[in-house]
Amino acid sequence: MTVDEIMAELKVRGDDKIKNILVKHGVKEPFFGVKVEYLKPIQKKVKKDYQLAKDLYATGNADAQYLAGLIADDNQMTPADLQTWVERALSNNISEYTVPWVAAEGKHGFEMALNWINSNQTHITAAGWSTLSNLVTLKPDEDLPLDNLKGLIDRVVNTIHSSPDRVRSAMNIFIISAGSYVSALNDYVHEAAKKIGVVTVDKNGTSCYVPDAIEYIAKAQARGSLTKKKKTVKC
Repeated sequence: MTVDEIMAELKVRGDDKIKNILVKHGVKEPFFGVKVEYLKPIQKKVKKDYQLAKDLYATGNADAQYLAGLIADDNQMTPADLQTWVERALSNNISEYTVPWVAAEGKHGFEMALNWINSNQTHITAAGWSTLSNLVTLKPDEDLPLDNLKGLIDRVVNTIHSSPDRVRSAMNIFIISAGSYVSALNDYVHEAAKKIGVVTVDKNGTSCYVPDAIEYIAKAQARGSLTKKKKTVKC
């Protein structure tokens, strides 16, 4: 499929009701409002295509960018590619899902995440913490830099409540992910979560809620998820 063919199909699949919902969740123009279920057949047909993914992403259309993340050949994505993507990830679903998914499943996720969390641009900082969340759910514990992760957990404890809403939300998810998927950090994260306390985030009038880290991790532990890594974070 070509970019023009895909964009034409996305336009036909656009739904104003879905678009209005997505706007409230921080998705920005231009986009058509395409349900993910309509992106999946295109993903199945294309599978992975490095150049097509980059070309779709470059349209700036949020629907196309989301699809680009689904078909990206993550291991071919260079640091320059990822940096371009994160800088152009102005919609919340792209900065906090698409770009982190591709970074975490590729070769440069950790180094990019560490750079991004130091950004002075909120959407890039949020992308960095989201990438770290995905990495700890994917990588075996023995492949994770546990001391570095402890330092990042400490950083969250010290800065989460003074951070912007989107960053605060991404930090909270990182704490939950580290506590739920890295058994060696479970106790450390539990103590950190107690220090953090209640996390509040403005959800722009949507029904979304901020998960409680201690409660969420306890449920993960009860169902035996601490040693079960994900095969993919894309959905």
